[in-house]
Amino acid sequence: MNFFECYYKNIIRYDLLNKFSYKKITQIPKLEKIILNFGCKKFDLKCLISSLLALELITLQKGIITNSNVFNISLKIKKGNPVGCKINIRKTLMFNFLIKLINNIFPKIKQFKGFYIKTENYNIKTITFSLKNLLIFSELKNQYLYFKNLPILNITIIATNITRNSEFYFLLKSFKFPIN
Repeated sequence: MNFFECYYKNIIRYDLLNKFSYKKITQIPKLEKIILNFGCKKFDLKCLISSLLALELITLQKGIITNSNVFNISLKIKKGNPVGCKINIRKTLMFNFLIKLINNIFPKIKQFKGFYIKTENYNIKTITFSLKNLLIFSELKNQYLYFKNLPILNITIIATNITRNSEFYFLLKSFKFPIN
C-alpha cells in the first residue's frame, strides 16, 4: 500500500468524519481518478508520438490516442484524425502520481496561477490545471532533445461524493495541495 493511500484511509477519512457529519461511511469524499491529457493543435505525428511517450514515462501506464469527433476547417483537422493523447490513472498509480506532483513538481513551479475548480454533477467535483514546462519531470529532463517541444499538459483530478465546497477544499488541503 502506498503512503498517500494509507494516509487517506487512516487519517483523512477520520478527519472528514470528525469535521463533517455523515450518516453513512459511503458518503465520505474520495479521489476517484486523475486524467492527464495532451492536445495537439495540428496533426503532427512527431508531436503526437513524443507526447504519448512522455505520458507513458511520467505515469508508467499505457496511453490512449484521442481522435477528432468533428471536422474543423480552421485547424485543418478532419474527422477521425488523431488530435491528442490521454491517460486515466486510478488506485495505486494515482497516489504514486500525487506524491510525485506534490513533493517534486509543485515546489519547482515558480509562477503558479492556481487551480480551476468545477462542479460537473451533484456530487462530483473536478480540479483542473495545466503545466507548460514539462521538463520539471526528472524522467523527461534526461531526454531533453526528444521532449523539448511538447504541448501543454492538462491534469484533471476527479473526486466523488462531495456535496459541499468546504469538503472539497478540506480534502485537497489535507493532501497538501497549494491552494490559497
